[in-house]
Amino acid sequence: MKISYHGHSVVKVVTDSHTILIDPFISGNKACDIDAASVETDVILLTHAHNDHVGDTFDIAKRNNALVVAPNELANYLGSKGLQVHPMHIGGAHEFDFGTVKYTQAFHGSSYTEEDGTMIYGGMPGGILLTVEGKTIYHVGDTALFTDLKMYGEMHDIEVAFIPIGDNFTMGPKDAITAADWINAKISVPVHYNTFPVIEQDPKAWAEKVKTGEGRAMEIGEALDI
Repeated sequence: MKISYHGHSVVKVVTDSHTILIDPFISGNKACDIDAASVETDVILLTHAHNDHVGDTFDIAKRNNALVVAPNELANYLGSKGLQVHPMHIGGAHEFDFGTVKYTQAFHGSSYTEEDGTMIYGGMPGGILLTVEGKTIYHVGDTALFTDLKMYGEMHDIEVAFIPIGDNFTMGPKDAITAADWINAKISVPVHYNTFPVIEQDPKAWAEKVKTGEGRAMEIGEALDI
C-alpha cells in the first residue's frame, strides 16, 4: 500500500484494488500536485464540510462514480446533489470492500459555502481511522488538541498519523507534538500548514521535535510504502 501527501490535508491511499482520496482540496490549492480533472479514485473520504477539505469532491466523484464517505449531514447534502454517498457519524465504524472507516471526534467547525455564499451546515467534524490490509492510518482532521487522542492511540496500532500543525484554525506545532505523543503512531506527518499566510509553519522543524515514533515532513507528492 502506498500513502502519498498532496498539500494542505490531501492524502491518497493506493492499494492493490482501490484508490482512496481524503479531503481532496485540489483546485485553489497551490501546493497540490494532482490534476483535479484527471485524478482517478474509487472512494473519497471527508473529515468535514469546510471548502478547503470538500474541495473538488463534486467533480471527482461524478467523473469517477466514486463513493463519498462523510459525516451524516454533509453526506446527505452531497447525496442531494447526485453523489453516491455513505453517511457516518462520530464513534461509528463501517467495513467497506476497500477497508474499515471509523470516525473520531474533532474539535472544529463544519459548514460548506456554496458559490452564492449560502452556508450549508455540515454536521460534526471528525477524524478518520482508516484500516486497510490490516494497517491503520489516522487522518486527525482539523482539530484542537484534546485528551481523547491518547485513548485513540491506546486503542489502535496506528502506522501513520496525519496531524494538523498550522495553528489559528487548528492546533499549532506545540500542541501537535503532544498529539503525536498521545497518538503513538509509527510515523507522524504534519498537514494543514502553509496553504494560507495565517497558517505558515516549518514542517521539518516540527518533525524533528516528534519524540514518539518518527516525525516525517513529507514533500508534495511523496509516498510512503507501508
